[in-house]
Amino acid sequence: MPITKDIAIEDLVKILPASISYLSKQGIRCIRCGEPLWGTLEDAAREKGFSDADIARFVEELNNLEGQ
Repeated sequence: MPITKDIAIEDLVKILPASISYLSKQGIRCIRCGEPLWGTLEDAAREKGFSDADIARFVEELNNLEGQ
């Protein structure tokens, strides 16, 4: 399943558990805060002030992680 900026964080974590560590290193640490719903990857990144270019990089790097 290709990862896009529109993937729900809950789905991302299910299909790619390594995404938790990856996003945490990028400064998106809310994944561990216990919120029941986190929205999309884009929502989480925007909340932390990331740009379109940053989000595109996250998508590319997460897709590369998925293949490992």
